[in-house]
Amino acid sequence: MGIVIKPKKVTWPQARAFSVHLLTASGSFLAFLSVVAASEERWTAMFWWLGLALFVDGIDGPIARKLDVKEILPTWSGELLDNIIDYVTYVLIPAFALYQRGLMGEGLSFLSGAIIVVSSAIYYADTGMKTKENFFKGFPVVWNMVVFTLFVIEPGEWISFGIVVVAGIMTFVPMYFIHPVRVVRLRPINLGITLLWCAFGALALAQAALAEWYSQIGMLAENVSTITKVGIAATGIYLFCIGGIMQAFPKLGAAAR
Repeated sequence: MGIVIKPKKVTWPQARAFSVHLLTASGSFLAFLSVVAASEERWTAMFWWLGLALFVDGIDGPIARKLDVKEILPTWSGELLDNIIDYVTYVLIPAFALYQRGLMGEGLSFLSGAIIVVSSAIYYADTGMKTKENFFKGFPVVWNMVVFTLFVIEPGEWISFGIVVVAGIMTFVPMYFIHPVRVVRLRPINLGITLLWCAFGALALAQAALAEWYSQIGMLAENVSTITKVGIAATGIYLFCIGGIMQAFPKLGAAAR
């Protein structure tokens, strides 16, 4: 008789930890849905799916750390899984949408997409992208936020292209950019502004969806109110700049820690 090897029993902590990986992996399905929407030029739906993916990305890390997923399942890399999905949702899909929409004309839109995907791929290979305070060094390739802002505001072909070029260059400049949750200094303010940006973004998508419901089909910019556009622009500029300001003034917010 052969030796019967009994399968190892899966413990509750292991099952719970693996469920966090499944939560992270659900972002890949949201990415698939957003690609389908983008290919059909349903921009509002595409950004809703990307927004849900952003939400999942925001909660899976804290949950994983709370449940000690890395220690319980050491052979499964949640970080690698997260980076794969992040590259698709933060980089590849926004770049595709920018080209598909032709926001800057065919030539500049294609060039912008190339800048986005190449600079971001190099950034993801940088193992020193984080500081000890958990700032990002260089623009942290949040192209989903940048492209969404361009779709909502539509500042013009050359301004849009300039924004892409500047953000692409900033990928390689050691200026600090905040992680709104993990950077302790000014965290209440930075997290509040981030949530406010998300609220303005959701309002923009709701306004666009409502217009589509009443058959007033148009691009995002045509269906979003001026106040909403100003709110998205103002909070976005703050989030882009505050890390560099905190880098220049290292004591800023230190007393609140």
